[in-house]
Amino acid sequence: MLTSTSFSTDFRRLRFAIVAILVIFPSTALANAFQSSQSSSERLASIAATGSHRYKSQEIAKATGLQAGKSITRDDLQLVADRLARLGIFANVQYKFSSSPGGLAIDFEVADAPTVPVTFDNFPKFSDEELAAAIRNAVVLFDGTAPETGTILATMSNAVEELIATRGLHATVAHSVVTTPTGHVQQFRIEGEVLRVADVEFSDSLAKHDPAIHQSISQIIGKPFSRSAIELFEFEQVRPIYLTHAFLRVKFAPPTARFEGDPTKPLPDKVFVLAPIDPGPAFTWGGVEWTGNSVIPAAELDKFVELNPGEVADGGKMEAGWNRVTDAYGAQGYLDAKLTPTPHYDDKAARVSYVVSISEGPQYRMGQLVLTGLSLEGERRIRAAWQIPKGAVFNRGVYDDFVDRGTKEAFSGLPFHYGKVGRFLQTDRQAGTVDVMLDFQ
Repeated sequence: MLTSTSFSTDFRRLRFAIVAILVIFPSTALANAFQSSQSSSERLASIAATGSHRYKSQEIAKATGLQAGKSITRDDLQLVADRLARLGIFANVQYKFSSSPGGLAIDFEVADAPTVPVTFDNFPKFSDEELAAAIRNAVVLFDGTAPETGTILATMSNAVEELIATRGLHATVAHSVVTTPTGHVQQFRIEGEVLRVADVEFSDSLAKHDPAIHQSISQIIGKPFSRSAIELFEFEQVRPIYLTHAFLRVKFAPPTARFEGDPTKPLPDKVFVLAPIDPGPAFTWGGVEWTGNSVIPAAELDKFVELNPGEVADGGKMEAGWNRVTDAYGAQGYLDAKLTPTPHYDDKAARVSYVVSISEGPQYRMGQLVLTGLSLEGERRIRAAWQIPKGAVFNRGVYDDFVDRGTKEAFSGLPFHYGKVGRFLQTDRQAGTVDVMLDFQ
C-alpha cells in the first residue's frame, strides 16, 4: 500500500521529498522513515477523503472508523488505509496527513474500483427493500452495487444472515458473480434452502394462455425457488412470445413470492410465484433504413426482412432478417460484418421503424486448410471434399455446411467416425485471408 505524508507549509520541501520516496518504495518505507516516532500518538483533528465519484467524503470518513478528537498513531493510520483497500470498492488508497497545534489532519486519496449491481436470488420471505436496508445499516459504503471481490462482501452476507435469523431462518448466505440477461451481477443467495415453486402466475393474459409457455413452465415448477432462474425463463421462453406478437417494449417486473395457508402456522415448503408483465403496445412495421452498406444494395437488403409496411412488427421475423443479412455478407467473404439495428418508435401511431447501421469490414479469401486428428486416408478425403479453393472468396455458408454435413459424407464407407469436429477460423485482416482449422476428435 502506497502512502504519502505532508507536513505544514514550513516543511513543504520535506513533504515532496517523502512523497517521491514513497512512489519508489513500498509502504514499509514510511515505517522506516518514522521508526523513532511510529508508536507515538497524536490527537486526530479531521478526516477527509478525495478522489471518489461514488461516495461522499463524509461517507468514506465514517467507514474508516476514525473519530476526530481521539488519539491515533501512525501504525493505526496505516491499518485503516489497508482496511479500506481490502474492501474491494477502491482500486487504490493513499493518504496524507499534516500536523498542527490543533492535531492531525488526515486526507485519504482513493480511486473507485469497478462494481456490479447487487441482486438477491432465493429470499422469498423477504423483499429486496428489506434485504438492501439490512446491508445499508451494516455497510456505510453500500450504494446498491458491490465489487467482484473484497472484504465488504463478507460484511454484506453477515448482515443478510442476521436479518433472516430474525424470522427463525438460520442459514448461510453466499455470494458470487453471475451473468444474467442484463449483465454481470453480484448475487446473494441462501445455501441449502429447500423452498420449491408450486406454481407461477403471470399477470398478463398472453403469458397465462400461451400453449408454448405452459408447455415449458415445468422448467420452473417443482424446482427450488430461484429468482434468477425465473427471470432467465422469462427472457428465454416468455419474452420471444411477446416479441413475436409485436410487443416490442414488453417489461418484466421482478418476480415475487406468495405463501398460502394459515399465517399462524409455520410456512410451507412451497412457494407461489407472481410474475408481473407489462406488455406495452403492439406495434406495426414501418420499414427499415440501411446505412454503411456498399457491398449489398439497400433494395436487396430489404428482401431479407420479410415484413411489409403496416404488418404486425413480428420481432422474431426481424431477428431472422438481421441474421439473413449477416449470412449474406458472410457468403461474400465479409466475416466481420456487424449490424446495429436502432428502433424508432412512433407511440401515437403504434408503429416502429429501424435504422440499421452496417460495418462491413474487409473481404476475406481462403488461406490454408489445417487438419488435425486424421489418418492419412481421412485427411485425403477431407481435402478432396473441401469446396473453397485457396485464394477464392471465402463463403461462410459453404464452410458451415461442410463442417455440419460434408465431413460426414467424406467419411462414407470408412469403418471409423469422428464424434466431434472442432472448428476455428483464423483471420488475417492485413492479408485479407482466413485459415480454416478443423480438429477431428
